[in-house]
Amino acid sequence: MKKVILGLSVVALGLTSCGTQQKIADLEAKNKEIQDLLNTCTVKLNSTIAEKQALANQVDYLKKNTSDLISNVGNLTMLSSKGAENLEKSLESLKEKDLKISRLQDAITKKDSVTLALVRSVKKEVGFDDPDIQVNVEKGVVYISIADKLLFKTASWDVNTNAKNVLAKVAKIAQSKPEFEVMVEGHTDNVPIKNANMRDNWDLSVKRAASIVQVLQKDFNIAPERLVAAGRGEYQPLVENDSNDNKARNRRTRIVLLPKIDQFYDMIEKEMKDLAKQ
Repeated sequence: MKKVILGLSVVALGLTSCGTQQKIADLEAKNKEIQDLLNTCTVKLNSTIAEKQALANQVDYLKKNTSDLISNVGNLTMLSSKGAENLEKSLESLKEKDLKISRLQDAITKKDSVTLALVRSVKKEVGFDDPDIQVNVEKGVVYISIADKLLFKTASWDVNTNAKNVLAKVAKIAQSKPEFEVMVEGHTDNVPIKNANMRDNWDLSVKRAASIVQVLQKDFNIAPERLVAAGRGEYQPLVENDSNDNKARNRRTRIVLLPKIDQFYDMIEKEMKDLAKQ
């Protein structure tokens, strides 16, 4: 009976991890779509800049002709009504091009601005200044990587009391962004586990992720439906496990904040699509 229950638990963990990986895959596919739109807008921007320069040259030419007429005739009345009309239209067209260029530049930089603002917000809220804690954003996803020595004892999945100070800061981020899901990933080095209660590094990584999830739920009131526990074992190392320092880097817990794709990209995608149609 125990073996059946254990088997079902492993299947459930696998399904949860697959579902989360699908969300990340969807996020990356959406990012590729946005990148394609970005490329289209960049081509349009370059074309618009060239048109702007041509119009500016035309305006300079018309101004020079106007100046020559004034100098030669000495009377503003010599400026034909048609020439004045053309000059006015050119200036108006130039203003429109400037507006389009401004909108394109805003759209192109908006994604980077959102990403930069997000990572600054996370670092400000958490206040991390520790080489054992890394915060970064990749493809719209926030990653907080914490060395396991800050959270667990060797070969243990019990969370240290002091570790809760770090997790409290992580919880603050999660609480401030209720539209984000929180996935906790356990990572190990490649040294076989020596613990009678642990089968292998897969088992250890899953148990550690589950322990962090339980702390976030029970101690910091993060809604359980927003939490995901995932074990990566030794199979996604940051560096080769060829030294004690490198093994220590690979032993980590990674907390991933997953935004809802629609909420994160809708505004940028709409703007880019509108500009691409023009």
